Order: sequence, then structure tokens, then C-alpha cells
Amino acid sequence: MGSAVPSPRLIRFGVFELDLRSGELQRQGRKIRLEGQPVQVLICLLKNPGELVTREELHRKLWPADTFVNFEHGLNAAVKRLRRALNDSADNPRFVETLPRRGYRFIAPMQAVAVTGDEPAVQAAAPVTEAPPTPDLPPTPEPPPTPDLPPTPDLPEAKDRDRVHLSGRAVPVVRHRWPRNWKRFGFALLAMLALLTGWILRPGSHRPPAIRSLAVLPLENLSGDASQDYFSDGMTDELITELGQIGELRVISRTSTMTYKGAHKSLPQIARDLNVDAVVEGAVLRSGNRVRITAQLILAAADKHLWARTYDGEMGDTLALQKQVARSIAAEIRIELTPHEQAVLKNGARLSPEAYDAYLKGRYFWNKRTADGLRKAIDYFDQVIAANPNYAEAYAGLADSYALAGDWEYGVLAPKEAYPRAKAAAAKALELDDTLGEAHISLAFCLDGFDWDWESAGREFRRGLDLNPGYATGHQWYAWHLTALGRNDEAISEMKKAEDLDPLSLIISAELAEEFLIAHRYDEAIKQSRKTMALDPFFAVAHFELGQAFVQKHMYPEGIAELQKAIELSAGNTTFRSNLAYAWAESGKREEATKILNDLKTNSHHAFSNASEIALVYVGLDEKDQAMAWLEKAYAERFNPSVLRRPAFDPLRPDPRFQNLLRRIGLSR
Repeated sequence: MGSAVPSPRLIRFGVFELDLRSGELQRQGRKIRLEGQPVQVLICLLKNPGELVTREELHRKLWPADTFVNFEHGLNAAVKRLRRALNDSADNPRFVETLPRRGYRFIAPMQAVAVTGDEPAVQAAAPVTEAPPTPDLPPTPEPPPTPDLPPTPDLPEAKDRDRVHLSGRAVPVVRHRWPRNWKRFGFALLAMLALLTGWILRPGSHRPPAIRSLAVLPLENLSGDASQDYFSDGMTDELITELGQIGELRVISRTSTMTYKGAHKSLPQIARDLNVDAVVEGAVLRSGNRVRITAQLILAAADKHLWARTYDGEMGDTLALQKQVARSIAAEIRIELTPHEQAVLKNGARLSPEAYDAYLKGRYFWNKRTADGLRKAIDYFDQVIAANPNYAEAYAGLADSYALAGDWEYGVLAPKEAYPRAKAAAAKALELDDTLGEAHISLAFCLDGFDWDWESAGREFRRGLDLNPGYATGHQWYAWHLTALGRNDEAISEMKKAEDLDPLSLIISAELAEEFLIAHRYDEAIKQSRKTMALDPFFAVAHFELGQAFVQKHMYPEGIAELQKAIELSAGNTTFRSNLAYAWAESGKREEATKILNDLKTNSHHAFSNASEIALVYVGLDEKDQAMAWLEKAYAERFNPSVLRRPAFDPLRPDPRFQNLLRRIGLSR
């Protein structure tokens, strides 16, 4: 009769041993008091060594569906008690690693021990390999080595091998037996070990796959206070900015990654959505004047942990901590930084806690891209500058805020008020730090939109993108510069770069549709607009772009319906209404067009006269003299001349007055 197949009973890791049947935990033979949920959590982790055990799995297995105990509180308390029993640390784990918002993983080497009668059988499980520490930070001290079990003097022959099952996988379990020719076997074993050691130590054997694109997911706010979200969101934005300055690395912009805040999608799915090789995720904890950043790098497709580290410091040192994180990630994925990249990722400026707090709030509200958000952003950046007048990034943020405040889409300030302020702030930022790519981009935006200094604007755009190639907004605004110059193919290429860096950005997706429209590629404009609407069917600009394309294809009912939808979703946007009037006029409904036209003229005021929009309606009504008169008014008010590239203005292009207007603006083509 054959011997009994051994079943797993004991798990050994470090100086600990857990009896799976009794749930008894021992440390070097001495029993440790641990029972209930903590020991059950430990068993779940040990049965899945090196693998993520999600919070949902633990909830399903260990907390009954009808429990009245708060699961989140119960799980956190259980893990805390488990770590206390193992003398483990959440910050520098030896045994139980936390994956924020997802679950836990057992990371230490372990041994499965089975019993047949009174004879134990032992087989070491494969250890989880940690990535080596990055060269720019001192490595975390390793705990003292734990004693191993005495090595077995031989490997069994095939007939002496049995198997147990852990995490659904067969794991070999060995029963001790001394071979007759143990010397000969010993030499063979040494040879095998030598070969194995050579394979392990050979160059590149543990090198992770090449990583040339990544996404920084929203850092978790560990304060428990939702009003502190601006802090964790701002830290996420700053880390994206730091990494985006590395030329060899494609870093997804915050607009796209922020859509995953609070989402319950797997990392492989997120990686597919964003088309990236790796994901950075982590958490931020702010306590008084101290801040802690925890970050980890994960190979997304395989959901494989590559690197993790915790950074602590005072609030004033937060900029330096963020640069440390960026340098560590660059070192981990083996990207060789250029001298410029090394310089920008050196320790950052030190700000007072109050000033840095105001700076993060400024960026937080700027990113909302609303009229009210821009007003608040300007106030916060002014506060930073008042406290730290030499902080270049605050001037760059102020320039960005004024630049958008003067844009037609937000209407916070008249262009004559907004653009000179934006230009002055950008110039001051560059006076303090000429390496700020965003400041070069903001200056270029002003030179385009208000000064009409196309040559200088182009130079600033190129300089800004050389310094910060991962700045999606820079590529987006540069595309419009190229559009104004009539370089449509280049403009489309640049907007596609912006979309590649920010694939879930609604405005970039919609503006790519308009680039197709201006290039008279109407079918592509329709396809791109529908792609935008698939991201958000309630995004007004997507309906606006689709409506324009339909009108240019003389599909008037479809175009009018889309423009009406855009007006409804935007609460009466003036640009959308003028395009609806143009569509009515083109389709022969002059009365409907004239009604909107009169309303636009009645509501015209000194800040925004809507002169170019009114001119558009007159083009539709085939009243060229009136159209040119209103374009002259727009010229006097320093309008954004890129609107003249829209195909709706094509009927005016042969007119000498229109050509003269283009020459005065500097757009002779």
C-alpha cells in the first residue's frame, strides 16, 4: 500500500511558523497570541505567496455578507494587529505589503511543510524578489537574517516526491531520505547550484522589461479628510510634471489619469486604456508640518510590483521629495537622464508650508478649467508670490490662469486685460528660471493670441516643448499656432501628440476634430467628434464640432440638431449660438438666423463684443460688407484670429479686404 500523500500543515517564514490547522503562530518555538480575523488574513496571504489578495477577496472570505461590523475598519484593525505580532512595518514591510486601495501581498520567502505520520516534509517556496534600491537614495536597512531550517542532504528521486496545493498550484513537498551514493549526488548538486547562480547573476537576468510610458494614478489622500483632496491631487499633478520633463518617457497627463480617481478598474485594464507600460500609484499623508509620500511602480500588463519607497519630510521640503521620487523612478526603469533633466530633477526650492499649500490650491483650481476656478487660482498664485516673490513656478501658474481667463471659452476677463497680465507673469517666471517649459508655453500663447507675434511665439513654443516634451497643453496650444499659420498637417500632427499624452482629455479630443474640420477633412472630423462623445456624451464641445462638420457637408438637419444640443448642454454659449445662426442661414432659414443675430448684437458689450461671431452669421446670410465691418471691429479688440481659418469663412477669402486683414494680423497665407 502506497504512502499517504502529505498535506500542507505548517508554513515557515523568517523566525515564524504557522500551523494552518490550529491557526497557532509561533516565533522560534514560542507561541504568539494571535487569533480571529488577523490570523485568518495571514492564512489567506500565505496561501497566495507573492500575489495580490484584494480587499474584496478578504471581505468575501472572512467577513460574512450580513455582518454588522464595518468591514474597512475591521480589516485595517486586523492587519495592524497582524503586523504588530510579526514586528512588521507598513512603511518598510518584511512580510505584509500594502497596495493602496487594492489589498495586500505576502512578500517574504516561505516554506511549506507537510506531515506524513510523524515525519515532516519541507520544500522552500520561491521567494518574492524585490527590486534593488535606486542609487540616489540610501537603501532601507534590511532586517537581520533569520535562521533557516537545516538543509536536506539530498533531493528525492521521482518516486519520493509528493505535491500539495497552495493558491490552486501544485507545490512539491519533499520527504527526507538519504541516498546511497550521496557523495556523487553532492558533486552533482554543487554543479547544479553553480549553473543556477551563474544564471541568476548574469547581466540583465532580473532586469524588468523596458518601460518607456507610464501613468501616475491619483495619489490617495490618507488624511481621511475630503477637504484635503486638493493636496493629494496637487501632489499627483506635480509628480506628473516632474516625470513629464524626461524626454525618453511618455507620461500621461493629469486630465486622463484623474478620471481613475476612486475608480475600481484593474491595473491591466487602466494600462490598456492609456496605452502605457507601467503605472505609478501611492498615497500622501499630511500631518501638521510633516508630509509622507508613498509611491510604487507596477508593470501594468502583468500587474507586477517592481519598486516601492516611502519619503518623509517637512512641508517645506515637499518639492525636493517629489523630485526624489521622479529620480528614483527614472533610475528604476533605467532611463539615462540628460544633463538638463538631471538639473531640473535636483532638489527643488524650499517654500513655507503656507506658501506651498496656496500653490497647490492654485493648481487645483486652475485644473478645474472653469471661470470660478480661474478666479480662485489667480488669488492663490498671488498669495504665493506675496510670500515668495522669487518662486518662478507661481508666476508660471499665474500666467496660465490669466491666459485662460482671457479666452472666449471662459470669459473671465477681456483679452485686453488678461493677455498683458499673462505675458508679464510668464516673462517674470522666465527671468527667475529660464528652464521652465510651461512658462515658455504661456508666453508663446500670449504672443500668439494678443501680440500676433508669430515668429517669437513659434520660438517660445519650440523652446518650451524642448524643455518639457510631455506637456500635453503645450502641444495643444502649439497646434493652434500652426493652424493660424495655415500649416494644417503639422497642426493635426501636434494635436495628435497632445492626445497621445492625454488620451482621455475631452477638450483635446474635440479640438483634434476641429483641426480636421479646418483642413476640410470633414469625415475625419465627424469620426473624431463621435470618439469624443463616446468618452462623454454630454460634452457640449463635441456636439459643437460634430455640428460644424455636418453643416460643411450640407447635412443641415443633422448639423442644426447637434448645434442645438451643444447650446442646451452649455447653457447658451455664444460661439455655439452664432454657429447655429450660420447653419440656419446656410440652410435658407434667414428668419431664424436673423433672430439669433439680433440677440447677439443686443448682448454685445465692451469686454466681449462677439464681433467675429457676429461676422460669421453675416457670412451665412451672404452679407459680405457687414461681415467685413464686424471683422474690423474684432481686429480692433485683438480677437483670436485663428477663427478665420474655419471653413465657414471661405467665401470671404478671395475678397481683397479679407486678404488685407490677414496681412495686418501677420497671416499672409
